[in-house]
Amino acid sequence: MSRSTSKSGMYFRMLVRAAMLRKGQAASALGAVIVAAAAATALLNLYVDVQTKLSKEFRKFGANIVVQAKDAEGFSPPTLEHISAQVGTGGIAVPFSYAVARTDKDQSIVVAGVDFNSVRQLNPWWSVSAWPKGPGEALVGARAAKIINQSGQPVTLSIQGHKLSLSPAGTVQTGAGEDSRVYISQSDFHNWTGMNPSVVEVAVSGPPSEISAAIENLRRALPGADVRAVRQVTEGEANVLGRTRSTMLWSSAFIVGIAALCVLATLMGWVFDRRRDFAIMKALGASDRLITLFVSGEAAILGMVGSLLGFVAGIGLADWIGHANFQSSVAVRFSILPAIIMGCLAVTLVATLLPLRLLRGIQPAMILRGE
Repeated sequence: MSRSTSKSGMYFRMLVRAAMLRKGQAASALGAVIVAAAAATALLNLYVDVQTKLSKEFRKFGANIVVQAKDAEGFSPPTLEHISAQVGTGGIAVPFSYAVARTDKDQSIVVAGVDFNSVRQLNPWWSVSAWPKGPGEALVGARAAKIINQSGQPVTLSIQGHKLSLSPAGTVQTGAGEDSRVYISQSDFHNWTGMNPSVVEVAVSGPPSEISAAIENLRRALPGADVRAVRQVTEGEANVLGRTRSTMLWSSAFIVGIAALCVLATLMGWVFDRRRDFAIMKALGASDRLITLFVSGEAAILGMVGSLLGFVAGIGLADWIGHANFQSSVAVRFSILPAIIMGCLAVTLVATLLPLRLLRGIQPAMILRGE
């Protein structure tokens, strides 16, 4: 066995022995590190994950981008495919066709042609009694139902002499303009009027920066269309995400700062309580460098073990918060583990600087005499 190996073995045995002789103090210091690591892990996981969860929640409120044709011809099928390709798999694009029809009582009413399956995905917040399932069926707005037929019987609508008989399948109520419209399938609308969709409502998932990027991409791809954001949704999302991230960031900094101070106070007390041990070591010939390595080694081990245990505890805490607030689990972000380890090591090592500085100046004879 080499001399360096023997010294390393002795060094680690001394570290283990010191921790065993002062189990209470070691457990207290380790607990402080675990609390700091757990708080940092939980809040950082939430900080990263909450943006995704809030973006998904906002998608339930419908489209955040509207693409409108500038000419009367509307969007052709190839153009609609091009829009869907620009949106990609991270969003959904739903075309709408609009026309003003006349009832059998010569009352005007807005009729919209849609794909009902796509509309259900785009607007899950709509209050719908029953969705149409076949051709000739219509989804009637709550206010429109009072105009066309209050008994729910088939109704005939006409546009420029072209008539269409519809059977109301259900009603929709949103408290907005949808309540005054009649929705029919896109195929029924095109066969009846020959018109192409004039509006495409787009829902893009992601932070406001990604939504802005999607708007710019659509404007470049569709120079002949009017592309704009749905102001109420996008501004509301940006405000909520910004305030939530700010709250999470400051809460994280505050809690982690308090935990770090607890670690600092605990480790300082731990080192000062062992002044007599260090005085004996110096009396036996131990150098300041050896004492520094010894104390730093103890602090590093506490930081490493505490960070790993705290990371596991923090994952559980973040998951509990996710289920309590979002009814879903919080994704584990292993990418933050190196930061947690480095942060705990930094806190524990910094906590030893002041006591080590004072220990270098102690006189073994004075300490051993109790002075």
